[in-house]
Amino acid sequence: MDDISQLRDVYNAVANPTRRKSLQMLTDVEELPLHEITVYFQMGRTAVSKHLAILKDADFVIAQRVGRETRYRLNATSLKEIQDWVSFYEGFWKVRVAKLNLLLEKK
Repeated sequence: MDDISQLRDVYNAVANPTRRKSLQMLTDVEELPLHEITVYFQMGRTAVSKHLAILKDADFVIAQRVGRETRYRLNATSLKEIQDWVSFYEGFWKVRVAKLNLLLEKK
């Protein structure tokens, strides 16, 4: 694991359903202000802001101040670290399932 990965916990960032939903919302648009993101959750603006801060620390979102509001947009390139990790285990399980299928066909 490189030094950048050690400083930010990308897996903790996506472990929370609120943060995953926030990421999903940001895939559909170029950017969203905090007040528009907040309406999709049953929590206050401060709580949503804290979730977005965790995503920002993990480098999954980019925050930009525009006047009095903060706008968020997805930084999808940072999700590649998780994709790479999941891809390794996808290959691991494909091999295991193929071996199991061969074993079952023999019986």
